[in-house]
Amino acid sequence: KATTDPQTGQAADWSTPIRLVVMFTLLALLPSIFAMTTSFTRIAIVLGFVRRALGTQNIPPNTTILGLALFLTLYTMAPTLYSVKTQAIDPYLEDRMEFNAAAERTSTLLKEFMIRQTRKSDLALFVQMAKVPVPDNVTDLGLHIVTPAFIISEFRTSFEIGCLIFIPFLLMDLVIASVLLSAGMMMLPPVMISLPFKLILFILVDGWSILAQGLSLSFK
Repeated sequence: KATTDPQTGQAADWSTPIRLVVMFTLLALLPSIFAMTTSFTRIAIVLGFVRRALGTQNIPPNTTILGLALFLTLYTMAPTLYSVKTQAIDPYLEDRMEFNAAAERTSTLLKEFMIRQTRKSDLALFVQMAKVPVPDNVTDLGLHIVTPAFIISEFRTSFEIGCLIFIPFLLMDLVIASVLLSAGMMMLPPVMISLPFKLILFILVDGWSILAQGLSLSFK
């Protein structure tokens, strides 16, 4: 809002300082915003499940897992990010759109992506807890409602995918453990024997390609 300069009596425009404060605040919160409003959460959790199911401890390293999750996120979010660039960022940089309008448009595009991934029951839960009327257009809901509903939906979906990935490797561990027990080799850790077989199985089925394809296609 413009104020009056007491010395000159002219209106002083505070839009630029406020705009800078908002931009620096967003930059500080960018990692959390990126993780909680994009496909990063689901991808990172599923990759963590895969490493846990394989039983390879810290292989691949955390840096590699997060790097793969980051680039898969950029791949799956490319259509949304392109829409944000063409419909919000470019018009704002070319002075064809005000900052508030650009921010609102960006928020709407992100909400459209999140709502497509969010279960209706999770969205209805937070609408009910917030005690707000249900709008005609779901994108009219605030980010304080859409974001937590999206996050818990992503947690549920990622855990479902992780469990489905975990079951074959768990069955292999059970088979190896029963074979060792029947052979009387109770002192030999079953995990040590099953690890090479799990790695061979994962390589033979081209697990990383299937995983990347499945994660990319799981987003609407």
